[in-house]
Amino acid sequence: MEDSSGFQPRPATNLLEAQVALAQRGIGSGSVDGVAGAQTEGAFRAFQFQQGLEESGRRDPDTTKALLLLRPPFKRYVVSQEDLSSLRPVPDTWLGKSEAPRLGYASLLELVGERTQAHPHLLQRLNPGVRWDAVAAGTELVVPDTEFPTPRKAALIRISLAGRYLRAYDSSGNLLAHFPVSIGRVAEKRPVGALSVMVCVKDPNYTFDPAVFPESEEGKQIGHKLMIPPGPNNPVGVAWIGLNRPGYGIHGTPSPEQVGRTESHGCFRLANWNADYLRRMVGVGTPVNVER
Repeated sequence: MEDSSGFQPRPATNLLEAQVALAQRGIGSGSVDGVAGAQTEGAFRAFQFQQGLEESGRRDPDTTKALLLLRPPFKRYVVSQEDLSSLRPVPDTWLGKSEAPRLGYASLLELVGERTQAHPHLLQRLNPGVRWDAVAAGTELVVPDTEFPTPRKAALIRISLAGRYLRAYDSSGNLLAHFPVSIGRVAEKRPVGALSVMVCVKDPNYTFDPAVFPESEEGKQIGHKLMIPPGPNNPVGVAWIGLNRPGYGIHGTPSPEQVGRTESHGCFRLANWNADYLRRMVGVGTPVNVER
């Protein structure tokens, strides 16, 4: 990793740097890609709310002036032998997944993308000479420096169904974090109102229940539940935050680029890096308000 000592905070000069600067404050805009969209607009609104600015959702002059990069926007990632040795193909079927020892990363591009909150296309643009299917240990990659701040204890979680975002606040109402979220496909199954955290689990197992997936032909043929092992490609990703409504929770996903763009079976789905960060911010009893 490159040395950022002596770096003087400065305004972001383009949209990609702005997404990185937002992440350095715990404000997620989806997989960082330098491309404008609804999730980046939502991240700007969260920052503007945090700073007491007009919530335009744009990188307007006041926002540009206030949104400083706290560290250089890019750093070096050195590929380790451990990284390469951990890669395994992810089975296509539920039965195959249940028989795997762990559902880890399938490719180096996926691994580095999740560790740096970066869209695979961005990593490919930043490293044009890299053959991602033949990277050797010791290879240095250029990646965005999107490391979140040290997590602080949240006093309240708010989920906006209409806005498709989750926000965490401290006891004084200050914004600590903002993340895009996927919500339940069926409106009647979306929990609304005052809930609370019942359990926080890192690297959870997942129970595949064919009754929950009536569209699955494989599920109909299996006809019984399967235990799916943990890992970033587990259906609930690397974190499960269970709520005080049976079967409902906030969790990660193996498809971070789809968060906020596709709908879930009823739970609240975050990118893995956001779900794990939130897990470290909450505890049993933390209030979760779900708003239409």
